[in-house]
Amino acid sequence: MVYDVIIVGAGSMGMAAGYYLAKEGNKVLMLDAFTPPHEEGSHHGDTRIIRFAYGEGASYVPFVKRAGELWQELESLANENLFLQTGVVNIGEPTCDFIQNVKASSALYDLALEHYSATEAMNKWPGLFLPEDLVACFEPTAGVLRVEACIQAYKKLTLEAGASLQTNEKVLAIQAGEIVQVQTVHNLYKAKHLIVTAGAWATELLQTMGVTIPVTPTRKTFAWFEADEELYRDENFPAYCFEFADSTYYGFPSIDGAGLKLGRHDGGEVINPNTPLRPFDDADLVDLQNFIHQFMPKHGAIKYGKTCKYSMTPDEDFIIDFLPKHQNIIIAAGFSGHGFKFSSAVGEVLAELIVDGKSKQDLSTFKLNRFLKNKDWYNA
Repeated sequence: MVYDVIIVGAGSMGMAAGYYLAKEGNKVLMLDAFTPPHEEGSHHGDTRIIRFAYGEGASYVPFVKRAGELWQELESLANENLFLQTGVVNIGEPTCDFIQNVKASSALYDLALEHYSATEAMNKWPGLFLPEDLVACFEPTAGVLRVEACIQAYKKLTLEAGASLQTNEKVLAIQAGEIVQVQTVHNLYKAKHLIVTAGAWATELLQTMGVTIPVTPTRKTFAWFEADEELYRDENFPAYCFEFADSTYYGFPSIDGAGLKLGRHDGGEVINPNTPLRPFDDADLVDLQNFIHQFMPKHGAIKYGKTCKYSMTPDEDFIIDFLPKHQNIIIAAGFSGHGFKFSSAVGEVLAELIVDGKSKQDLSTFKLNRFLKNKDWYNA
């Protein structure tokens, strides 16, 4: 059998792409080395932030707005609560790029944004403690996505739309051509088009074709802390992002009594994705504990910590592009720790690229050729 499309990696991006392709009648095969949703990629840990006044740059705003529309659509189709409108507060020095970009994004796209001094923010959220040199930008329409529930919802709809899903079937090699061949541990599959959404494994998979992309798998950690529910539950406290000159932190209110969730976005250890991650340990706790002691001092003891994988590009922008010389192969990789919120719209974009050869979204920021200036990444 020759499929219309094979998708390698059926996590957040791949599962969404499978849905948008299958519902248009394409013969779709999704392959995953595990059983999604799972804890081997970047999509576990219960929750992800979705924010629209985007600190990484205003060019992301139309894309994330479309993602928000599609998450609402998925909620309706799945008849399930996938989005919690907790709001998101962005905190940093008023001159830092992240805060400036949040303000610029809000102004350019007329997004709701409330501005607070440190004192005003502490009055609004008594669980916070902020030095007076920081400011807070609060986006009331932003909030939190329930990660595993989102993937499960897409998975159900995708299979109902007629796509095939092979789990626990690791891909070993890809051979490009007019008909793409995908060799797994069990079978050889063929398709007219291929999408690679393999997260931390995208780099090694493309290397089987002689292609090297600048995506670095990285070990990351996050943890939950006991919380005073009156201060920190999601009805009273927002999701949050803190941007400093030397570090970036993010986190979540206590949802369903889980406690305050906190992670550090920057840093991390470069890893081989095939090697089991070192479990969360006391060394991982130091930065998180120092942060939460200072800025949310009314928290309790740590409950537990977890690890996950980021797939980092040098500029932390995504890669969404056709593979040069192989216009029937699309790469969606390097989501650099801020991609999940976009995955509904990424799925739609990938389907558009397969069907129409172009997307309604502006993907110029995500082109592979931006790396040609710095590195001879394409070897095939």
